[in-house]
Amino acid sequence: MKYLGLDLGSRTLGVSVSDKTGLIATSYKTIRHNEEYNRLIKEVVHLVSELKIEAIVLGFPKNMNNTIGPKGELSLKFKEKLERVLDIPIYLQDERLSTKSATDMLIMGQVSRKNRKKVVDSVAATIILQTYLDKEKRL
Repeated sequence: MKYLGLDLGSRTLGVSVSDKTGLIATSYKTIRHNEEYNRLIKEVVHLVSELKIEAIVLGFPKNMNNTIGPKGELSLKFKEKLERVLDIPIYLQDERLSTKSATDMLIMGQVSRKNRKKVVDSVAATIILQTYLDKEKRL
């Protein structure tokens, strides 16, 4: 099964994709949206069709005390909008500290600050998707 991983931020959407077997997540791209969510939904629908995606894993930001804050609410609303236009499963994956982990990985890889800004969201989406895939493999 081929998955699309999404990390929804306030201005960008990090995108990752799995291989056909659903074992390995790879960074794909970052889409700038500036809160134009209707356009963003159309772009995701296009990616699902173009890449032959069978399921989506959307990052679900929770507060450290496990409550759902404004960003979590935004992800839930985005999921609902996607479900209205797509006929594939959309799973939520806890994404606490995924962006920090992505940033740390890029710093360890000696990626410049300028280049980190360009890819951190897609790397975070990769971490979100890989976490989900690894969890599913264990079940």
